[in-house]
Amino acid sequence: MKIFCIGRNYSEHAKELGNAVPENPVVFAKPDTALLKNGEDFYLPSFSNDVHHEIELVIKIHKVGKNIQEKFAHNYYNEIGLGVDFTARDLQAELKSKGLPWELAKGFDGAAPLGNFMSIEGVDLSNIDFSLKKNGKLVQQGNTAQMIFSFDKIVSFISQYFTLKVGDLIYTGTPAGVGSVAIGDKLEGFIGSNQMLQFEVK
Repeated sequence: MKIFCIGRNYSEHAKELGNAVPENPVVFAKPDTALLKNGEDFYLPSFSNDVHHEIELVIKIHKVGKNIQEKFAHNYYNEIGLGVDFTARDLQAELKSKGLPWELAKGFDGAAPLGNFMSIEGVDLSNIDFSLKKNGKLVQQGNTAQMIFSFDKIVSFISQYFTLKVGDLIYTGTPAGVGSVAIGDKLEGFIGSNQMLQFEVK
């Protein structure tokens, strides 16, 4: 099982971090040890003083595919969920300044909390609201209409380089509003009004 993530897929988020809007999807990966399921607590890593939340819609691959044409990409996923792409922002900045990969800042243990999934049958994928609350306060809010690259474009692009297999996950990017978390914070993620994700920071 592979975990792919898409960076800078919402232009306002790219702007808030001072990044250029990309011409193609920015792809990176996390190991399976980054997954945090069933509402398990997230423990802040000792190597960072600035861990940021990034709420993201997650699609789950249910059919093996390679070199998938964009027009057929919708046949390769049938569920959507919600996850958090935790980022050690201070470590990421240090790595980027040296031209090094981001994995240490993005793929550490527990850095990919994952909530529940729902069927996409009858869902307008171009108009999905999702949000994150921290301690009951709305901190991130997005809609798939704001995505630079659609789900189908992302699936097609990744499949040109990696064979997609059943169970692979794709975190599809975060909207503006990312921010730091601290011990004691309670995070709740929603698709529309449906709570899909909930856990605490320790």
